Amino acid sequence: MGEATAFQIIKSKAKKLKLEAFVLFFAYKDSRVAWYAKLFAICVVAYAFSPIDLIPDFIPIIGYLDDIILVPLGVWIALKLIPDEVVRGCRAKAEELISKGKPKNWFMGILFIALWIVCGIWISWYCYQWLLS
Repeated sequence: MGEATAFQIIKSKAKKLKLEAFVLFFAYKDSRVAWYAKLFAICVVAYAFSPIDLIPDFIPIIGYLDDIILVPLGVWIALKLIPDEVVRGCRAKAEELISKGKPKNWFMGILFIALWIVCGIWISWYCYQWLLS
């Protein structure tokens, strides 16, 4: 019974985190949000929805630390930067979107993968140049 309860708590927290990521996505589009809050929010959303992690999940224990610590911390900081009335309105939009079923956005998925590939190529090029010098 204890394991089922712990699993339910974790599942509930994951759903809430997913909702908050959508809140940040909608807040990014709101004109009442400062530019620095928009920038931070979109970085958090991009990282949360990106298929590639800073620390790969196959690394035992440490691989999930970014999902457990970095994403919730980023969401919390981003929500603190956004005005409360904007957060309330965006939360209502996010709840409506999730209740209808989250749409799949293949364009954004391809964009994130392309971004990671470009970053990998740039880092590889930089390391190659460093080794030559």
